[in-house]
Amino acid sequence: MKQRLLLLLWGVFGTLCWLDASAKPNSAVLPYSLRCEYLENPTGITVQSPRLSWILEATDKTAFGQHQTAYRVLVASTTRLLAKENGDVWDSGWVNSDQMQHIAYSGQKLHSDRAYHWKVQVKDEQGRVSAWSEPAYWTTGLFDANGWKAQWIGSDEMYNRAAAENNITDPWFRKTVALSKRPGKATIFVASVGYHELYVNGERIGDEVLAPAVTDHTKRARYVAYDIADKLKRGTNVIALWLGTSWSIFPGYILHDDRPLTPIVTAQMDVYEEVSPGDGARPLARVVTDASWKTHPSPNRLLGKWDFRNMGGEIWDARKEIADWNRTSCDETAWRPAIEYPTKLTLSPQVIEGNRLFDEIRPVAIEERADGSFRVDMGVNFAGWTEVSVKGQEGDTIRFFYSEREQDDITFGLHSAYVIGDGGTGTFRNRFNYSSGRWITIRGLDEAPDLADIRGWMVRTDFDNAARFECSDTLQNWMYDRIRWTFENLSLGGFIVDCPQRERMGYGGDAHATSETGMFNYHLAAFYTKWMQDWRDVQGTEPMVGNMLDTNYARKAVTSGRLLNNGVLPHTAPTYWGGGGPAWGGIVVTLPWFMYQHYGDKQVLDANFELIQGWLGFLKSHTQDNLLQRFGGQWDFLGDWLWPNATAEGMNNDKPETLCLNNAYYVFNLRTAAKIAGIIGRTKEANAWEAQAEASAKAIHARFFNEADHSYADGSMANLAAALLADIPPAQLRSNVMERLEREIVDVRGGHIHAGITGGALLFKLLRDEGRDDLIYSMVSQTAYPSWGYMKANGATTIWEMWEKDLPGHSLLHSSYLYPGAWYIDGVAGIKRDPQFPGFRKFIIRPPFRDATDLTWANGSFESPVGTIESNWSRKDRKLTLDVTVPPNSVATLQLRPEEAVDISAYKSIERLADHDGLLQYKVLPGTYRLVQLTAP
Repeated sequence: MKQRLLLLLWGVFGTLCWLDASAKPNSAVLPYSLRCEYLENPTGITVQSPRLSWILEATDKTAFGQHQTAYRVLVASTTRLLAKENGDVWDSGWVNSDQMQHIAYSGQKLHSDRAYHWKVQVKDEQGRVSAWSEPAYWTTGLFDANGWKAQWIGSDEMYNRAAAENNITDPWFRKTVALSKRPGKATIFVASVGYHELYVNGERIGDEVLAPAVTDHTKRARYVAYDIADKLKRGTNVIALWLGTSWSIFPGYILHDDRPLTPIVTAQMDVYEEVSPGDGARPLARVVTDASWKTHPSPNRLLGKWDFRNMGGEIWDARKEIADWNRTSCDETAWRPAIEYPTKLTLSPQVIEGNRLFDEIRPVAIEERADGSFRVDMGVNFAGWTEVSVKGQEGDTIRFFYSEREQDDITFGLHSAYVIGDGGTGTFRNRFNYSSGRWITIRGLDEAPDLADIRGWMVRTDFDNAARFECSDTLQNWMYDRIRWTFENLSLGGFIVDCPQRERMGYGGDAHATSETGMFNYHLAAFYTKWMQDWRDVQGTEPMVGNMLDTNYARKAVTSGRLLNNGVLPHTAPTYWGGGGPAWGGIVVTLPWFMYQHYGDKQVLDANFELIQGWLGFLKSHTQDNLLQRFGGQWDFLGDWLWPNATAEGMNNDKPETLCLNNAYYVFNLRTAAKIAGIIGRTKEANAWEAQAEASAKAIHARFFNEADHSYADGSMANLAAALLADIPPAQLRSNVMERLEREIVDVRGGHIHAGITGGALLFKLLRDEGRDDLIYSMVSQTAYPSWGYMKANGATTIWEMWEKDLPGHSLLHSSYLYPGAWYIDGVAGIKRDPQFPGFRKFIIRPPFRDATDLTWANGSFESPVGTIESNWSRKDRKLTLDVTVPPNSVATLQLRPEEAVDISAYKSIERLADHDGLLQYKVLPGTYRLVQLTAP
């Protein structure tokens, strides 16, 4: 007995010694914010090697130099197996790498309609193993198109294009489904042409609105995956769908033999008893849309025609309500069988955030007017939904008119209506359309509504915020806030529209004014990945070929041009409409490049390479003697657009300055494409494009350079900036041209901007790249026309389409001048990409030089792909204090002028580097620092 006890004690002692010897200190980092294909827990994806990413959190906020040296990813078929650290689908094993972005899944083949659960752990700079991350998951859609057995269905109501307004209702569809057991798993995939809502047993599924994301419905429909297992029960269930007419009657999408002029839907679901069915599991039931579904008109109808200047609104007739239309109790006697339509569209998952409601808006005033109407001031211009509670007699029609302008009851034909039912009260609320404006004129009420009866919401794509900024200048704070607000109001549906009230088109030219502002302020990688697919879909269609205000402005004689099936691009995607020029289609080169720089994503370069090839091939087919020639119709060769006083000066698309700018932009596209080709190993194309760029640059310089004052063409900011950005001037003349641009801004224009959408975007891009915060600040600090300050002084709550306010027919919520939004983060806060290291693994901190602005302090942060970067600086008595946070697994290069050298003696994790371009440089490892200027100025 004593011997056995002694052996037991020795065993315990040995175990404790082994534990003590093998125990390691806690890791310096912990992985979090797990993403799959840029999204948190995405559903319905159909790529066999989805890319996984994470960010590292420092476990000790006071420590420095935290880095990842290895990672291990586990992917399991169930949460139970994952919790047991059993990666039955994929165990990457330990991979010695500091990579934490775009890690391709390399496990077992993925199966359709399955959930995959994953987590990650890492080793830090000392080899210590972190705790596991919180678990994440993704679900798959249908990999094989042949696996989609559902039919496209719709009602028998057909849209009449000759009618003044839409004539069809938003249809209901329902299907009764009997289940022998309560299911463990049931994911329904729903694709619609037109918006949709899903209901199960009377309950609305999810909080996404205006689904799905906008798509080119001549080629594609996107499906949304809905997990409804917990909404289904044993016995009888009702699955119901409500369609909104919307994009189903958009002129660019409707002229197809296999497409009815009515909203349609296709949906499919396999119901399983098990929560995590195996590969060979058979479903309890399969539900598909077909002629067995029943349909009935809903009380809702689109007003307008979903057309240029005729987006309308909605009318709700409460007399036609059926309270239980989506429940088992509904009497289907009056319902008709759905009609199957043999529509041929590629089905793709919606791998992007949906639309949701944001920022509830309450009115600030209601005015009763002499004509019996009521004018509601919502306090801010916004695009989204409104809700108004009303009273009256049965059959009374209450009308709502939306306006951006205080003096107008209605702008751009935006109006909605509500027909009161037998109860005498009701509430109008948008469902399948949205309005845009600040003021609502209500007609048909006998008494004034209360402020509490009215509210609104902005509706936008549900991407996350990625930035914070404020500074000592109230005008700059107003601009930053209003630029962001405007951007958000333009982002509904998975692409950036020019304006939400008049056109709702995804202009490529306007994208130059918004894309980097978007990337520096929001998490938009999935958003822009989707938009690039839209551009691939529309390639090969001729642009405007005429005046878009004429009746022949549409595709195939109804919206745009002919199907040419070459590299040509319309000026918008996925919408086809609208005018533009080379800088509009050119977004297919610049946007993937910006994405690569920002996110370190090479896949976006590969995915769009053929698109880029086609576009540059089309442009080359319109060159002569290395100069791009005018092509297309009146609206197909625009240069800059909406510069100050542009309407009075007339359209410039036939003038030499436009030819100069478009040629410079062509060279900018060529040089960017050559970089892209070089990165992905397409050496032949890289060399050819760079050679063409050099030849065209020489031709541009010979044709348009004004030797007397070192300008190009008309000497405008747009042409000077475009020439410099495209590297047109010979090396020995570049500084002279830059000086000429400075004179144009400071002396000729008195510090004001004199450029439009395209020219202004190129100008701000150039000045940001050149570090000319002084010239940018000169333009953004003005308060007289033309300027953002002028908009503020004139009561703007959103950024206008034009520098002028009172020109009729133009939008006061527009994408035109949003380009300062990127500068507040990479210029004023000084958080810059390092062009040699895409994806922010290495980045630059460079606050504005002391005399570049009048600012005394600025605070900024940016949630980069590697984590949150912070840069807060102040100058008191002209002495710099800088607070910087460098996230784990990244390195910052701090750049300062010699007179503002900072004391680094307290930090071993900061190293002085060799000077560069007259600037001091410091290598800064991860951590949080306070750095103070060594000597007073």
